Amino acid sequence: MAHDGQDMGAMTSVLLDDLLALTSAALKPVEEITELARTRLREQLSVDGRVSGALVEKHQTAAHGLAWLATYCEALRQMQKWAEAISAQSKFGEVEALIHQIAFGEYLWQIYGGIQMNQGEVLRLQDLGLSQDDMRGMMEPAIQTLTQRGNTQAARVRLVELMQERSAEITVGASGLDEELEMIREQFRRYAVEKVEPFAHDWHLKDELIPMEVIEELAEMGVFGLTIPEEYGGFGLSKASMCVVSEELSRGYIGVGSLGTRSEIAAELIIAGGTEEQKQKWLPQLASAETLPTAVFTEPNTGSDLGSLRTRAVKDDNGDYKITGNKTWITHATRTQVMTLLARTNPNTTDYKGLSMFLAEKTPGADENPFPTDGMTGGEIEVLGYRGMKEYELGFDNFHVKGENLLGGEEGKGFKQLMETFESARIQTAARAIGVAQSALDISMQYAQDRKQFGKALINFPRVANKLAMMAVEIMVARQLTYFSAFEKDEGRRCDVEAGMAKLLGARVAWAAADNGLQIHGGNGFALEYKISRVLCDARILNIFEGAAEIQAQVIARRLLG
Repeated sequence: MAHDGQDMGAMTSVLLDDLLALTSAALKPVEEITELARTRLREQLSVDGRVSGALVEKHQTAAHGLAWLATYCEALRQMQKWAEAISAQSKFGEVEALIHQIAFGEYLWQIYGGIQMNQGEVLRLQDLGLSQDDMRGMMEPAIQTLTQRGNTQAARVRLVELMQERSAEITVGASGLDEELEMIREQFRRYAVEKVEPFAHDWHLKDELIPMEVIEELAEMGVFGLTIPEEYGGFGLSKASMCVVSEELSRGYIGVGSLGTRSEIAAELIIAGGTEEQKQKWLPQLASAETLPTAVFTEPNTGSDLGSLRTRAVKDDNGDYKITGNKTWITHATRTQVMTLLARTNPNTTDYKGLSMFLAEKTPGADENPFPTDGMTGGEIEVLGYRGMKEYELGFDNFHVKGENLLGGEEGKGFKQLMETFESARIQTAARAIGVAQSALDISMQYAQDRKQFGKALINFPRVANKLAMMAVEIMVARQLTYFSAFEKDEGRRCDVEAGMAKLLGARVAWAAADNGLQIHGGNGFALEYKISRVLCDARILNIFEGAAEIQAQVIARRLLG
């Protein structure tokens, strides 16, 4: 595929049709081996024709490995759709071609040789019960070409050269989104550059709350009512628009990009499970940011096992409730006016069936008195990163909640109502991860260009360029997977698997970008004064909240096997 004068180590972007044909041909064997792995594993983990939860847990590496394999398969599928779509629009240039070939070259090799579930756990096809004969399908000529010549040093170095030439562009390569969404991106990128990036590191170092001025400005820009229907005071925009806004704000600072998350969760809860009266009352207040919400679900001894939570809500003679119990990891708990609070209304249950969701009103606090509402106490949890809204432990002792604030007006529906928000929350978290990864790339590119060692800029050393190139490539892979899950949600289709995949991969991509970015900084990256140290701390939480990576993989695997 190379021509005269071209480095044989990289495929040329002149023969674009050949590249798209190659990557298309490589997809079928990946889809086939993923389906074979799913079939084999389903047989292994079934009893009397039904998948056994006990066996899934016993063979957790294989089950979670299937989730990762399926995620890679879907990621490559979405990259192919992206490449074909922008090619049809004459936007598939050399940058896009290099991203595409490197992504396929790397991910195909990992599928065959081992997928990094994290730094210490590598999933190999034999872990899924596949033999060497089963793997022969991966010897397809297109796969051999791409694995040998797709992700080469020459391709990576060339991509970084082009990235330097096109540094004014907001994304590395065409995003594939329409003009309206790109206009939204430009608006929020400008805001982040002017009002967030110059101040974010100070907020982090001083462990300060994001200024109310920022919240008020974002409210004016429509961030908190972005996806709330127009009839309830919102803008009624798509989940894809929410992704773009979250991505660009998180690129400035994850705390700012996360401000809208609680409003998104609260609005989803009310839209899906609230009464009409509750929608009319609360949604306009959330959309305008007149009311700021916080999510109060997790307990000290339950973690991801929400079904076993103990906080109880007892109904009194007036039809109101008294809440007693402890909650932890509550983000932005002081400033907010309402808590989406999950509690047990049926004391005779020990699982999710006895849980109810409340819209529990509270008085916002101040530094000197963070929790002034009767029946409620709290203390800050000091954290490594993700500091702009702060984290808290909360205690409730006969805390009063009006009966009219039982979500949906019916007890026992809380867990189901919460489950209905997971798709949007995970899509939004995947978008935040892309923003954090992009921030790591921005900071590291600048440092690599500015920092001189041994007589030349760091960026001119191939192993530094390699790191920057892979950041750019994996950001685009995670981006396409995230946009796909958002489009599925916008079309009204179930997308818990797709959203889970986007979040699973996005979190790993963000951590890898931040870690490699710090490595590029060398010893300076370990100094608190350098922004990359903050980005590393912020990136680490993405693999934990909104479903830890292991829980995410478990959920994906159960759906695939089911």
